[in-house]
Amino acid sequence: MWGDRPDGRSKRPPKGGVQTVAGPVGPTLKDMDRRQFIKISGLTGSSATLASCGNPEYHLIRFIPEDRIVPGTAVWRPSICPLCPAGCGLIARVMDSEVEVLRNGQLGLTRMGLAKKLEGNPDHPINRGKLCTRGQAAAEITYHPDRVGHPLKRAGARGEGKFEEISWDQALDELVSKLDALEAANDQKKLTILLRPQPGLRTELIKQFAAGFGAPAPVTFEFFNDDVLRRANALSFGIHQLPTFDLAESRYVVSFGADFLGTWNSPVAQNVGYGQMRQGKPGSRGKFVQVEYRMSQTGANADEWVAVRPGMEGVLALGIAQVIIKSGARRAADAGPAGMLIYGWPAGLTEYTPLDVSKRAGISTARIERLAKEFAEQRPAVAIIAGAALAQTNGLFNALAVNALNALVGSVGTPGGVFFMPQAGAQEDIAGGPRSASATARSLNERPQLQNELRDAQVLMIDGANPVYAGPRAWKVKEALMEVPYIVSFGSFIDETSVLADVILPDHSFLESWVQSMPESGAKTAVVSMAGPVMQPLHETRATGDVILDIATRLKKPVELPWKTFEEMAKAGPSPAAAAPRRPLPAERKRDSAQPQENAEAARKFVEPQFDGDASEYAFHFLPYPSQALLDGSLAHLPLLQELPDPMSSAVWSSWVEINMQTANRLGVRQGDWVEITSRQGTIRVPAFPSPGIAPDVVAMPAGQGHENFTRYATGRGANPISILAPVVESETGALAWAATRVKITRVADADGSLVLFAGSLREYPPEKPHR
Repeated sequence: MWGDRPDGRSKRPPKGGVQTVAGPVGPTLKDMDRRQFIKISGLTGSSATLASCGNPEYHLIRFIPEDRIVPGTAVWRPSICPLCPAGCGLIARVMDSEVEVLRNGQLGLTRMGLAKKLEGNPDHPINRGKLCTRGQAAAEITYHPDRVGHPLKRAGARGEGKFEEISWDQALDELVSKLDALEAANDQKKLTILLRPQPGLRTELIKQFAAGFGAPAPVTFEFFNDDVLRRANALSFGIHQLPTFDLAESRYVVSFGADFLGTWNSPVAQNVGYGQMRQGKPGSRGKFVQVEYRMSQTGANADEWVAVRPGMEGVLALGIAQVIIKSGARRAADAGPAGMLIYGWPAGLTEYTPLDVSKRAGISTARIERLAKEFAEQRPAVAIIAGAALAQTNGLFNALAVNALNALVGSVGTPGGVFFMPQAGAQEDIAGGPRSASATARSLNERPQLQNELRDAQVLMIDGANPVYAGPRAWKVKEALMEVPYIVSFGSFIDETSVLADVILPDHSFLESWVQSMPESGAKTAVVSMAGPVMQPLHETRATGDVILDIATRLKKPVELPWKTFEEMAKAGPSPAAAAPRRPLPAERKRDSAQPQENAEAARKFVEPQFDGDASEYAFHFLPYPSQALLDGSLAHLPLLQELPDPMSSAVWSSWVEINMQTANRLGVRQGDWVEITSRQGTIRVPAFPSPGIAPDVVAMPAGQGHENFTRYATGRGANPISILAPVVESETGALAWAATRVKITRVADADGSLVLFAGSLREYPPEKPHR
């Protein structure tokens, strides 16, 4: 599996790299060889001492089998993939096996049913039996050698990474005492809860616990968040939610920066729909156009790839709309309220003629006119926007422009267009329409918000978020966390954020616990998924939902919650608010141009995108993008995904920066050469990968690597592009504009084999010929 690198060195990662921990983090037997361990087990039958191995203090214990599974017979059990918010259904192949387990502080062997393979659940309405490569690798979470197997308490200075094992009662008593102290001082609002966005009842439980205790609502943090698009949809359509696209029924798709076949939104569901659009109708094959300035995996599948200048995606969308309106194919009034949010829409967008748009976006007038003609005639057609197009200082304008284009051609709420998946637990949004349950927690996406939340916190509870890694260095998140008096993590792994915790209360893996999901998009009907444990727990971990419920009862002033276990909550299902009325979509109501707007929002004028760094010194736009394997870095600890070749570069176990081939030739940079990428915020050093699929004034780098502390497979590997981003925000929503940083590039060293390419010399492209 590991193979060798092109330079002759092994690709197997070093055994070191994780922070020192006082006491075992998982079921390790010090440095004892595993094969020798199993051999001794077979010789002794029930138990044996390990004195012959130089470890007389360890005793091998064989526990009573915990499952009744017929040996050699597979049992398929359902579960839900936890690696992204899409909520894909799984089935796990479970077979009787012998495994090391931790029971009552003792390590030993037992026979139990183990998940051997994960596949897509054919009966699940989101993924319909399909599963992405990330989902296939999810089983590694359960069996990971660096997984935290029992509660840990900090035993050294904060951040030093020294922990000692404690019992669950000790850990919970300590946390409860801190919460009781807040209640006694009437300081309940100084409890801060930080989550990774994950739609479902787990978030709802934590939210209800916070409300019952008197703390503020939990806050969520995720680097590649979609707050800008949700806000745009609330303004355009009254629904604060990510959209679902009926790709299967579409005949023409234009995507503005959305990697919908790779990493964005609900990629498995979108792949299924895209496949049906392309091959599911005999004699009819839908056309797909991708607009972006760095070719993504999705862009590589397009019929036509259109390079656009950064931040000009909305201008192009309005240029297409202007041609359609001027041709008489559609009236400006057909877009309804969504169009009225754009300044100049009622007058026919006279400032967005093909000539004007060509000058701004860098696309020929002939191409703009042709795209507009095709989009208007080959219906149903739909436009999608996401990714870097929204990560500009004018990102909301870009999203509103694409929404108006969809509304203009009648593609909202109609077959082949945009839908909004009904949501269980919907609540009213400030714009007047329902929003998804996932939006009820407050989102932290800019430096002032994060610092304000942490500044007054006396107790901080963290579940799944890693802002120390996923926040720009300029935010100084680590420095802020160092000032919080008491931090608790529910993580299963020690990462850059949980290493700062005073106590770690490790969660079961998703295969060991009750799981529940209410995805935000991916189907036309509401989907609520629930599944029980696939297998028994391997370690002395506890389900975080059960821990929260336990804490609620242990407090001197208990928090009254209607469930005793998370299993009970999951079986009860989402709250009755799921039946909340939803506002009709544009296709479901009659609209007259004389009707007043359904919201009082002012029309937006185009504003040039702003970038951090003077172009004369920082000549390149810097684009960090989600890794196809590692996403935002939260999956970098899984070795199967580290080993997965990147679809555009074939790189594995590596960081790299993509640079236009002509630009690389001009700078004297060849494949694998080390370059320094410098912004006004800092410098990182990575190997170069010249590519024909990127604009000459852009350099791009996948997120995911560069961890300082995240298991042996990710620690000290590569560089983190997020660290050098400027704290620039989208002008209206305050969301981090992560594509608005400029950088300069300097070649510093020859290639040394650090860039590991699966395809090797096959990626050595000939010099690119200039286009005519």
